[in-house]
Amino acid sequence: MDLLEGELEQIQSDTGAILQHHGTKRQELIPIIQEVQEKMGYVPKPAMQLIAEALKIPEVDVYGVTTFYNQFRMNPPGKHQIKVCMGTACHMMGGHIVLDCFERRLEIKEGETTPDREFSLERVACVGCCALAPVVDVDKKIEAKVSPIRVDGILLTYDIEKQEQEKKAKLEEEQKEGEEKGGQVE
Repeated sequence: MDLLEGELEQIQSDTGAILQHHGTKRQELIPIIQEVQEKMGYVPKPAMQLIAEALKIPEVDVYGVTTFYNQFRMNPPGKHQIKVCMGTACHMMGGHIVLDCFERRLEIKEGETTPDREFSLERVACVGCCALAPVVDVDKKIEAKVSPIRVDGILLTYDIEKQEQEKKAKLEEEQKEGEEKGGQVE
């Protein structure tokens, strides 16, 4: 995933601050990675490189630990986090089809984030709503009995919301410009 403007500098700054609170022994690796993820929401490659340098270990060792443990993300979380339940009930009721629909519609695979960082897609074991299967958790809001058609409806809701926010921001900007021009003496 490409970094956004100014993001590399932020990653370097945040990782540097985290490294200052830890020793340089190998046993610090997991606590450092945990703290990086807590701060940034994921463990970016530049952070892994800095951790490897600080601990004087190969980058592949940091990558290996990061990919081995299920708790670590290597992609930034999206603004909207979609979690498709794959518990037994959801799987039997078509959860795998729902996941496939999200992957096709968003043009990403499970575990990835859209390039605009609007959505991230995950598979989860069970959300505890088996009677509502298949279930999707979008930003901690449960969507019940999700079908392929509902996938489009769910995403359309967020597209509309985004367009409304963009219109509102544009209108506010125009009002601000109008007020600045109105206050000037000609």
